[in-house]
Amino acid sequence: MSETNTRFRAHAQTRTARERTQSEQETEDSDELTCPECGATGITVEKRGETVCEECGVVIEDDMIDHGPEWRAFDSRERDQKSRVGAPSTKTLHDKGLSTKIDWKDSDASGSALSARKRSQMVRLRTWDERFRAKSARERNLKQALGEIDRMASALGLPENVRETAGVIYRKALYDDLLPGRSIEAMATGSLYAAARQGGTPRSLDEFQPISRVDRQEYARAYRYLARELGLAIEPADPAKYLPRFASELEVPEAVERRARELLETGKSQGIHSGKSPVGLAAGALYAGALLSNERITQQTIAEETDVSEVTIRNRYQELLDAHEQAEQAA
Repeated sequence: MSETNTRFRAHAQTRTARERTQSEQETEDSDELTCPECGATGITVEKRGETVCEECGVVIEDDMIDHGPEWRAFDSRERDQKSRVGAPSTKTLHDKGLSTKIDWKDSDASGSALSARKRSQMVRLRTWDERFRAKSARERNLKQALGEIDRMASALGLPENVRETAGVIYRKALYDDLLPGRSIEAMATGSLYAAARQGGTPRSLDEFQPISRVDRQEYARAYRYLARELGLAIEPADPAKYLPRFASELEVPEAVERRARELLETGKSQGIHSGKSPVGLAAGALYAGALLSNERITQQTIAEETDVSEVTIRNRYQELLDAHEQAEQAA
C-alpha cells in the first residue's frame, strides 16, 4: 500500500511540474510578441480578453475566447457547487433528476422534421424511456405524487424551496410506509400544505380546494396524519404572513398594509388571535387598516379575494379595533 501511495505521489508531482513548465512557456511566448506599431515586446494578455502593448497602448487583439468559467468561487465548497457536472439533483423529481429524458419534439439536432418512420420509432423509445425511469411501484407512486405537487404549487404560486420541502415530506412518508390505504392526491396535497407553512408562505386549506383532486376533509385529514406520524415541526400560522399576498391582490397602498400589521400585533399581544382563523384575522385587519387610512374598499371585495365570508371580516375587524382602542387607553 505504501509503494502505491509513493508512486501516485511521484506521478502527481511530475504532472504538476509539467503543467507549471507549460504555463511558464505560454507566458514566455506571449511576452515575445512584438507590437506592429512601435516594435516593443512588452505585450500583455489581460483578463478582459485583450492583447495590449504596454508601450503605446494599442490593442493588438480583442474579443479573445476565455476558456475559464464565467463564475467566481472563493472557497472549495463554492467551486464544487458551481462545477460543470450536469444539472443539480432535486427532490421534486422521483429520480432526483439524475436520469436522462427523450425530448418530445419530433426534430433532429439541426431543427429539421423527422420522417414518419423516425417519428414512430421515437414514440416507442419515449414509451420505453418512461417505463425504465419508473420501474417499481414505489417509483411510479412517487412520480405521480411529485407531479401533483408541482401542478398545485404552480397554481398557488409557491416558490421552489416549498416544492423541494413537499417532495422531501412525501418521500419520507412513502419510505415509512404511511401511504397504504390513503390516496396519492390527498397525501400530496397534505405534504404541500405542510411545506408551505414550514416555508413561511402559508396557504389556507380552502385555497387548496379548487386545485386539489380530493375533498377538503380528505387532504386535511392527510395533513394531520403526516404531521403526527412524521413529527413535523410546524408553528401555528401567523396572520401577518398572509398580509403581503392579500395586499398585493387587492392593490391597496402600503399604508393600509402597515396599519393592518400594527393592528395584528396589538391583537396578538392581547391574545384575541387564539382559536381564530389566521386568514380571517388577516382579512379583518386589512379592512380595518383601510378604514383607518381613509381608503375605500368594501368587505365584499376583500371577501372575494381572501375567500373569507363577510360576517367573519366584520367580526374580526371589530375585535381588532376594540383591542387597538384598549391598548391606546392603557397607554
